[in-house]
Amino acid sequence: MAAIGNLRHRPVRRLTQLYLGLALYGISMALMIRSGLGLNPWDVFHQGLSERTGLSFGTVTIAVGAVVLLLWIPLRQRPGLGTVSNVVVIGLVVDATLALLPTGGPLWIRIGLLVTGIVANGAATGLYLGARLGPGPRDGLMTGFVARRPHRSIRLVRTVIEITVLALGFLLGGTAGVGTVAYALAIGPLAQFFVPLFAIPDPGDVGTGRVAAQPAG
Repeated sequence: MAAIGNLRHRPVRRLTQLYLGLALYGISMALMIRSGLGLNPWDVFHQGLSERTGLSFGTVTIAVGAVVLLLWIPLRQRPGLGTVSNVVVIGLVVDATLALLPTGGPLWIRIGLLVTGIVANGAATGLYLGARLGPGPRDGLMTGFVARRPHRSIRLVRTVIEITVLALGFLLGGTAGVGTVAYALAIGPLAQFFVPLFAIPDPGDVGTGRVAAQPAG
């Protein structure tokens, strides 16, 4: 398993791509929230747990992230700079973007926010995973499983994870909508497209066919 966070190879490009991707991810989440057409599957799950436990949405999100990191152990994943930054940067950008975006609006504008948010989310995933500085806690499940089961595509694994989390969140009382279903069905193919597009291979990967979709650690 290669070390995560080795910045000797193209450090400026990788750090720039990492934080650009995380910022774009936060913006994409805010766009989907302001559309009012449905939360993404993980946030449906967080909301359902929050309602069941009485804990705040943020507290539940942090707790779920910690539990997900424990699931990395059997997948032999290790957190990196990107993993830690994922938790901090995305939250700050979401709050800042929500403060700037107005609520409500005509349906066609809300649909535009939703579609833009979903596509931007897929591109953001490709950017920060492609930097090879460690996936976010939840994306680590996807990359870890694909690495252990190379015959499984990113598209299939991501889609299965999103639909499973969505179903659990709905059963717990989370709010789902048309945007939730659209995200769950689209994010797998989008990640399949964007991750190889933005992959920054290590020097030893040249000519081997390895891509950053495999875990950076």
